Amino acid sequence: MKGAITVRILIAPDSFKGSLNASEIAQSMASGVKKAAPDSIIDMLPIADGGEGTMDCMIEAVGGHIVTVSIHDPLGNARDARYGLLVDGTVVIEAAEANGLELIERDERNPLLMNTVGVGELIVHALDAGHTSFIIGIGGSGTNDAGIGMLYALGVRLLDVNGNELEPLPLSLSQLFTLDCSQLHPNLRLTTMHIATDVSNPLCGEQGATAIFGPQKGVRSEWIDSLDQGFRQLSVVIDRQFGISTADMPGAGAAGGMGAAFVGVLGAKLGRGIDIILEMTDFNRRAKAADLIFTGEGKTDTQTLQGKAVYGVVVRAKTLGTPVICVSGSYGSDVEDLYDMGLDAMLSIVPGPVSLEQSLLHAKAYIVQTCFQAMRIFLAGQRQ
Repeated sequence: MKGAITVRILIAPDSFKGSLNASEIAQSMASGVKKAAPDSIIDMLPIADGGEGTMDCMIEAVGGHIVTVSIHDPLGNARDARYGLLVDGTVVIEAAEANGLELIERDERNPLLMNTVGVGELIVHALDAGHTSFIIGIGGSGTNDAGIGMLYALGVRLLDVNGNELEPLPLSLSQLFTLDCSQLHPNLRLTTMHIATDVSNPLCGEQGATAIFGPQKGVRSEWIDSLDQGFRQLSVVIDRQFGISTADMPGAGAAGGMGAAFVGVLGAKLGRGIDIILEMTDFNRRAKAADLIFTGEGKTDTQTLQGKAVYGVVVRAKTLGTPVICVSGSYGSDVEDLYDMGLDAMLSIVPGPVSLEQSLLHAKAYIVQTCFQAMRIFLAGQRQ
């Protein structure tokens, strides 16, 4: 164990969506480890991949506080939303605080009438306060407007071929000819933005934002082609005005196409959310110092392999030579590629045939017991 007598454990889980947040998961994992190895030294690093929990994880990892702002939800209703301010002055925004799918009741979801103005309002508040460094996680979106609402809140106006202003709504994009940036918030020129995304879909086409993610947000099948054509028109305008091609850019389709607006119009840097977060939290140093890493998520499946939090932990740990155990609510039969990527073991917390309600109710206890057993097996191997 790297010459050490005491076992050093890094605990770096994502949240179990709909059950426990990443911090609660980490605490439960630590309890199981301590039960098996009371003298172990534990380093807890709750993580996220650009979606739910990103802000809280960053604050817990590096220090900071929450700022609460009055904004508008995707349907224009006033509500409070939060962003994080880290100790070094970096602003951490979860776009879903303003445009998340869960903010809108299912029977009110109409993506033709919903936009991302609230996301822009969060950014404006931070810009007005003088902040110039941003990390923006855009997972969990409930909108499909290619970020034009966000741009509108920052001062961009959408114009048709005759110079008439268009509403910042998805169907306006088919008439778009110019993005008027003359009133763009002046502090943006001083700003660096890192956009954390957990998907790599392009803006347009069969794998684009509307075709793949639109239906879960209320996009009807008969709307997909017209909305996608609008997105393609936006990409034409961005290419003409800013010289950036976003139609097929990986990640530009994230958050209902908001990735394209950030990269193409605001000059932001688009990156895999987990990579950004692991860099900010000094993961490599902490992982290299550990004898074993515990990670996990609600369900480990093919989406994990597309760049989710567990994937990021496993890939980095392999390069450092630190073994990894993934403890999840459940896992699919199609994720064995994770073993080739460096995962050492994959365990489900469910002890037997139980209902979903039971597994949610007893998740903490199940995690404790699973990590206890995993730790005992690891220690047995160390004694050989």
